[in-house]
Amino acid sequence: VRFRRNFGQTAAFAAAFERAVGEVVITIDADLQNDPADIGKLLQKVDEGYDVVSGWRIQRQDRWLSRRLPSVLANRLISLTTGVHLHDYGCSLKAYRRDVLQHIQLYGELHRFIPAIASWQGVAVAELPVTHAPRQYGQSKYGIDRTLRVILDLITVRFLLSYATRPMQVFGKLGLWSFAVGLGLGVYLSYVRLWEQQAIGDRPLLLLTVLLIVLGVQFFCMGLLSEMLSRIYFEGYRKQTYTVREELNAYSDPEL
Repeated sequence: VRFRRNFGQTAAFAAAFERAVGEVVITIDADLQNDPADIGKLLQKVDEGYDVVSGWRIQRQDRWLSRRLPSVLANRLISLTTGVHLHDYGCSLKAYRRDVLQHIQLYGELHRFIPAIASWQGVAVAELPVTHAPRQYGQSKYGIDRTLRVILDLITVRFLLSYATRPMQVFGKLGLWSFAVGLGLGVYLSYVRLWEQQAIGDRPLLLLTVLLIVLGVQFFCMGLLSEMLSRIYFEGYRKQTYTVREELNAYSDPEL
């Protein structure tokens, strides 16, 4: 597949996944740092029953400060946030069962989070040490500057994994807490003004009260809008909120 321009690694993965026809899909970078001989080990792990097998560059041949240190920090943060503990999310040498990829939509720079995104399907994820060679051709575009992008993408992934089908759970809770605290402060200020006869117009607490109440209403409305958008997405595009591994004794009479 040749793009009209460079659309990025995530787009390349998405195009490949859409056109793959095999039972297992292998991804590997073209910079020759990964050894194709390790593909056999990944396939053996898939045969053991795993759905996603990720490579682990245990002896990574990259600069420590600009590449390895940001990678270590990012991997720990991603593992802690998503609950899918891998040492090397950035390793492109991975094996996937194709039926797992059929339920994943990639955009932005979410390719590094595929194991975490797939985790909501209940897939079995494994990790294997793989060979990593020094870079001989080209120049990497990854470094410390990508850390901020990883954090922003991680927030997106965390939200999608937890609240994609129930956004009101997060926005509604924020709205209720904000409104409740603002209402409590409003009751306190009313007591101070009416019973203690003290002026409250010049108190910063009054501004905070109004702000919290307004934010509470906005969060609640945002939750309602998110719920409607979620319904439109799943019902309009006939998206399922579940995945099926297999059906046993399925009855397929077209008249029923």
